[in-house]
Amino acid sequence: LPWARACSLGCALVLAGGSLALDQMTDWRLSIFGLMILFVVYYLPDGIVGFVTQALGRPRADTAQNGRAQAALAVEADGLPDASHGVLLTVGQAVMQFGGLKALNGVDLEVRRGTIHGLIGPNGSGKSTMMNVLTGIYVPTSGSVVFAGRDLAGLTSAQIAARGVARTFQNVQLFGEMSALENVLVGLHHTFGSGLTGIALRTPGWRREERQARARALGLLEFVGLASLAHEEARNLPYGKQRLLEIGMALATRPRVLLLDEVAAGLTEAEVQALAGLISGLRDELDLTVIWIEHAVTTLLRHVERVLVLHQGRKIADGSPAEVVRNAEVIEASL
Repeated sequence: LPWARACSLGCALVLAGGSLALDQMTDWRLSIFGLMILFVVYYLPDGIVGFVTQALGRPRADTAQNGRAQAALAVEADGLPDASHGVLLTVGQAVMQFGGLKALNGVDLEVRRGTIHGLIGPNGSGKSTMMNVLTGIYVPTSGSVVFAGRDLAGLTSAQIAARGVARTFQNVQLFGEMSALENVLVGLHHTFGSGLTGIALRTPGWRREERQARARALGLLEFVGLASLAHEEARNLPYGKQRLLEIGMALATRPRVLLLDEVAAGLTEAEVQALAGLISGLRDELDLTVIWIEHAVTTLLRHVERVLVLHQGRKIADGSPAEVVRNAEVIEASL
């Protein structure tokens, strides 16, 4: 019948139009979702929850004040030898043997408080082994390691760090997905006295400790020149800035001796000069004793007061830079 055919045609047109509208709606929905994803990726790389967390947890700008004073507070310590003449760290006849290989063979070292002490030598000379012995990664086969009158040999790395000996690593060791500020806060974990209950309930005591730790961390970042990058993820920092951040993390442990393992490696000349100025500031402003291991000998010799030279696990020289560069054995081995 004509009216039936007309009705069927109308229904077909409605269904076709509805289907087309639904297809277009789906396309629009996908387009909108795509724009939202692009917005989040570009403007909110940590996601909406990460953005809200950072916004709520970000300290006020005024907590970044008192930067260098806070940095000095972070490394304050008592009961150590007088800075003018006291011997702070001694290594006596240290031997580190791996099977038939002696990576260290009867090495002596004496470091006075408030000095920058260099450690140089060719590849395989025992520099990194000495660093690992000083920080408890290796227990020496024989010999002694005495810091501020206490024997460190046999202690764990954590125990040695708690006593005031901190280090950086030849390969940068950072928490890449955490901000620069959070990396330094990791080094300040020992300053918190609140337990799990206090943290979970966010007690007034925990909040006070959190504010103090953040202020100190910001002070340390200001000291190493990274205050403006406090909320940048560590993995996004240039290599030279990552080196500075690692020093800031080490300073957070309140050290009295800081061991720097080839921190100038891979840096530009300008970055090396800035680093040398920072190392001098560690000694002059924080009364910190520094042991600086470096493969780039000429860089190190310009900035240290005394140098120990290793070759094939043996000490071949120990003296001022001027004395060391005139030593025939040192010239042959390292220069």
